[in-house]
Amino acid sequence: MRELSEQAIRDIAYGSTVLGAGGGGDPYLGTLAAIHAARQHGPVKLMAAAELADDALVAFPFIVGAPLPFLEKLTIGPELVRVHRGLERLLGRKVSAVMSAEVGGANSSLPMSLAAQLQVPVIDGDLIGRAFPEIQLTVLTLHGIAASPIVIGDEHGNLVMVQAASNQWAERLARATAICFGAICVAIAYPLSGAAAKKLTLHGTISWAEQIGIALRLAREEKRNGLVAVREATGGEVIFSGKIIDVERRTRSGWALGNALLAGLDHDAGREMVVQFQNENLVAVSGGQIVASVPDLITILNAETGAAITTEQLRYGTRVRVLAIACHPIWRTPQGLRLAGPAHWGLEHDYVPITGSFPPADSFSWTVPAKYEEVA
Repeated sequence: MRELSEQAIRDIAYGSTVLGAGGGGDPYLGTLAAIHAARQHGPVKLMAAAELADDALVAFPFIVGAPLPFLEKLTIGPELVRVHRGLERLLGRKVSAVMSAEVGGANSSLPMSLAAQLQVPVIDGDLIGRAFPEIQLTVLTLHGIAASPIVIGDEHGNLVMVQAASNQWAERLARATAICFGAICVAIAYPLSGAAAKKLTLHGTISWAEQIGIALRLAREEKRNGLVAVREATGGEVIFSGKIIDVERRTRSGWALGNALLAGLDHDAGREMVVQFQNENLVAVSGGQIVASVPDLITILNAETGAAITTEQLRYGTRVRVLAIACHPIWRTPQGLRLAGPAHWGLEHDYVPITGSFPPADSFSWTVPAKYEEVA
């Protein structure tokens, strides 16, 4: 276990935004909340999953809703502690540690804010290895673990407890609640024993995000190319260089949906690319061909700084590079593709994996589920 400095919190937030594939919420707001909580209540402590006691209770706090309203309605204040306490009342016991539901933007720093306020550790890992916009799209669903009970809360003190028949229903009910709460709110779900967390979650992803953030920060300080630093830290591949010439974005059913149109520059001059997103970037198409697709990560980077741009921050005229990063191996299994592959998003193409591997492969724990139940 180690204490995280304010700089480490910033590095994790901006590194996780690269891994968030355009989603996870604005990293700046999440960073401010985590640092404020650490200053008020004490330092954030990051703990390896292996350090968990088998009988510990772990829970996963996260933001539900569309990222654009998050910029206007900050929803990570006292309501975060209220949903946590609500879950403890339901379970009749204290939560020993918290963990990121996804490594992406504000959803990586949000557990730090809660952990500082409660003075419990944050576990170094998550449930996806990237960001996904739906509650059921986690490795725990692949292993048959229920997301329920879920507690959802808003800034007015409202709490909704959900006991869903399946993780798919958990997503539907939580999404409907988020819409009632102004299209953005906080929740906590997937209560899990320490023994199960050690076996079934993805380990080391927060530290990996920190290393990406450090690489990006040092490149800036040393006047080196931030894009190169990010590519080296992720093992990703630049699949397009261009400029944003149009963004079509709408908030519907609690999601940010749309497309970004890019005009090619440099060696991609004369070409165009369309990146389709649903909170996160889903597919990149150029010349009528699929260049990269979910579940692999598609991240749009600022060409000048190397910083990742979330989907709500995409703006006309920005010069960008599109980076593709290999997803965690579990999402390339038949079970993983059945749950979160192209067909889930209504995309009419087969998944073609990009080259590379989810790095550093030897530092992540994962297993292929022995049995996968259809979530209906």
